[in-house]
Amino acid sequence: MKWKEIKSKWYFNKYFIITILFAVWILFLDDSAWLTAHRALDQQIADKEQTADFYMRGIAADKARIQQLEDSAGIEKFGRERYLMKKENEEVYIIEYADSVKNED
Repeated sequence: MKWKEIKSKWYFNKYFIITILFAVWILFLDDSAWLTAHRALDQQIADKEQTADFYMRGIAADKARIQQLEDSAGIEKFGRERYLMKKENEEVYIIEYADSVKNED
């Protein structure tokens, strides 16, 4: 083969070579390359889904708590446990174990 025959082939065309090099640069090597950008977006989507799942579990727990507080027995139990409320003429004793008390050393 002679040089002119080789040079006339389409894959030795300078525009074709420049186009291929440009495509490789844009898709793989640039800072805002197509693959790099998609990896970052996929990571953001995963983070958002994890956050949404966390809040959905919190909403479900709050709904269950509200369901418990619908009746008067649930409200009374909540007040007694959380705020140490008591009825009239009733004594409440709080028992603390040695391992549950914070020591100031």
